[in-house]
Amino acid sequence: METTPRETELTERLEKMEKTVAALTAQLQTALAENHRLNTENKLLREKVVKLVRKIFGKSSEKLDAAQLELLLQFPEEETALGKSSASPCSSPGADTWEAPLPQHPAPRPRQPRKPRLPEHLPVEEHLIEPDEVLAEPAAWRRIGEEVSEQLDYRPGRFLRRRTVRPKYVRKGDLENPPVIAPLPPSLQDACLATPALIAAIITFKFCDHLPLYRQEQIFLTRHRVSIPRQTMCRWMALAAFWLRPLYEEIKTTVLDGHYVQIDETPIEYLSPGNGSTLQGYFWPVHRPGGDTFFTWHTGRGASCLDTIIPDDWWGLIQCDCYGAYPAFVRRRAERTDAVIVLAGCMAHARRGFVDALSQATSACAFILRQMQHLYVIEERLRQQHASATLRGIVRHVESRPIMQRLHRWCMNLKERRVHLPQSNMGKALSYLLGHWEQLSRYLEDGRIEIDDNLVENAIRPTAIGKKNWLFMGSETSGETAAIIYTLIESARRRGIDPFAYLRDALTRLPRMTTSQIHELMPAAWAAAQKHAA
Repeated sequence: METTPRETELTERLEKMEKTVAALTAQLQTALAENHRLNTENKLLREKVVKLVRKIFGKSSEKLDAAQLELLLQFPEEETALGKSSASPCSSPGADTWEAPLPQHPAPRPRQPRKPRLPEHLPVEEHLIEPDEVLAEPAAWRRIGEEVSEQLDYRPGRFLRRRTVRPKYVRKGDLENPPVIAPLPPSLQDACLATPALIAAIITFKFCDHLPLYRQEQIFLTRHRVSIPRQTMCRWMALAAFWLRPLYEEIKTTVLDGHYVQIDETPIEYLSPGNGSTLQGYFWPVHRPGGDTFFTWHTGRGASCLDTIIPDDWWGLIQCDCYGAYPAFVRRRAERTDAVIVLAGCMAHARRGFVDALSQATSACAFILRQMQHLYVIEERLRQQHASATLRGIVRHVESRPIMQRLHRWCMNLKERRVHLPQSNMGKALSYLLGHWEQLSRYLEDGRIEIDDNLVENAIRPTAIGKKNWLFMGSETSGETAAIIYTLIESARRRGIDPFAYLRDALTRLPRMTTSQIHELMPAAWAAAQKHAA
């Protein structure tokens, strides 16, 4: 049956309409996909902006009150994304219903006796003020008492010229023999202008008080009319580091002897001639929990730096963050030697991601942070009890391990449901926690291991404050000088030693000491000797 022209026209129009609808449908699908992509990108960018604003303008502390977490758990906005499950946000599928008790507020401490307004050990300088009437007629007055008022006074530091006089003598009646003169005592360097006390003061000003050398130069010139170029002060600090190196090496040996260390790295810029700008180097602090910390300086951040820090025959456990250089170092070391090195993770780094995501995933993050808080409450109790490694291992097995298991089930459930985007703050926090679960759980197996590496991060704080003031190292080699000095100062700080007094005494005695006497100037031995002398 032949079609009429009218039917042919209608058929052609219908085909055109179908093509148009198909094209519009395809465009709509493309627009919806692009809209979804833009919404996702906008959400991720907003999270980054919020995180950046919080980092710049917010408080640096990550502590959260248990009551605050309880309040956040009352807003189950995650239930819709989780399929409106009837389970509460505080319970994970298949998990037991037991939860660790909330930390109880400690009982109020008894009020300590009030300390004296002024320290008793300070010398007293008395000023007597007599009334004018008494001065005019002393014999007519009788003293019946006195009124005493005290103030805290200060005398600023001062320079002085230390002159060493060595008389020359000749024997009477014997003019042929040469004259006799006492030899100079051993010093840091022949004809050195500075005494150990001045060098110790410059080091203390820079590395303890964070005063750059150019500020010290201005202070000395304007307040004391003494001109000391900062280039000269740099050479003096390098001279001090040369003499302090034996103490540094001894501290390094004692830190590594325990076969359990915490390692971290922090960036420090340094001047490099010919580049027109600063380059970035790194301090690598190595801390032994319960012991000392030593610093090393490297211009890079790769696994090769760890080869120079850790001896080839060293074995044991390294606690660190999950930076890729550490597992790469362990793999390379396993290929070359038989020494076994195990890595342990840091719970504080894992927790930090959930703190950043708390504003985007309130109830889920609140639950996770609450479980981590329970773990830290247990650790704090053990720390206050001065628990041994054996006792810590038992308590962790009984109390901490169930919390860790519940935390793992909850996080696995969130990841399997794909509630959060992988690139979101919550997605990154979950990936970090679950991807390094074995290292994070390692502290449950050994009572010596800390739950985090905050101890080594605390040792970095002086360098972080310092670089905000002096900004960069003067050269590539000056980083090694700073590492030696920071090691001695950190060791003195841990023992409550005055760094200036310690460095002054060490730099005075080192030139006349033998290698077998170096142990007398170790910070621990020096502090014990000072206490015994007092």
